[in-house]
Amino acid sequence: MEMSNFTLFDPRCREEAPFAIDVIMQLDIFGIVLFSVLTLMATVSMLVFIEECIYIYKKVPPNKKSVIIWVTGAAPVSSIKLWICGYFAIVVFKFLILMIEEVGGDNAFLRHSENKSFKISTGPCCCCCPCLPNVPITPRSLFILKLGSYQFALLKLALTILSIVLWSNGNFNLADVSATGAAIWINSFIGVLTIIALWPVAIMFMHVREALRTLKMVPKYAMYQLVLILSQLQTAVINILAMNGTIACAPPYTSQARGYLMSQQLLIVEMFIITLVTRVLYRRQYDPIPDLDDVEETKTVLTSTKVVYIA
Repeated sequence: MEMSNFTLFDPRCREEAPFAIDVIMQLDIFGIVLFSVLTLMATVSMLVFIEECIYIYKKVPPNKKSVIIWVTGAAPVSSIKLWICGYFAIVVFKFLILMIEEVGGDNAFLRHSENKSFKISTGPCCCCCPCLPNVPITPRSLFILKLGSYQFALLKLALTILSIVLWSNGNFNLADVSATGAAIWINSFIGVLTIIALWPVAIMFMHVREALRTLKMVPKYAMYQLVLILSQLQTAVINILAMNGTIACAPPYTSQARGYLMSQQLLIVEMFIITLVTRVLYRRQYDPIPDLDDVEETKTVLTSTKVVYIA
């Protein structure tokens, strides 16, 4: 209780967040070691990413170079929090394109998927609606899926710029969660855009996961989802806890500054591990994959064999 009263009434808890140089000057031995280790992890993550980019540039076909570099960069970029929001918005779209390119591109995908359909009753929007009809796979439906993910990259950038402009005018404050505050409306809209963008990626993954299983697409998708959860959801939860005072003030850090610091420290460790795992997943020979039709025929033969065996 005494510590709670101290952090509540200490005037430093109501001040602005300290400058970086002030934080560095007040570090003790533990703080110096901690920041040194985290800095080393972030640096190694970026070096691994750069080395992976060089490998991709030399070994990967031209149509896949860009998308793979974008996707593999999600974790190391998250570790340094550099344009993370705008970057990950592009990664969502790029991961969708990656799955299509692994099949052979738009034309090959449409050719292999002729007379087939997308199952749209999947997360994060409609996993609870199994009654939804399947959508035939056509150039138009494929374009709509791409547009559904691309809108996030475009509108997220526009809303980020709008937030900066409003903040410079004193009209944007993350701590203001009232109905009249701009932050609650912009963040809610971004949340809706995020869900809409993730839906096409999930639809495409459900359609191609068997064909791309030999390319470790399932663990790649898991890493992509993990980056999303940790960089977006985890950060949002910590920020909410900091704003309502659950994360106590620890001078010279205010509650919000301490929450941001904790979030950043966790992200560096988590993204360091994901970066190493991602490097293993994407470091392979990029050979042709089995035809989608071949996969379907194989599943049919296996099913028929099981039925005969049971009979």
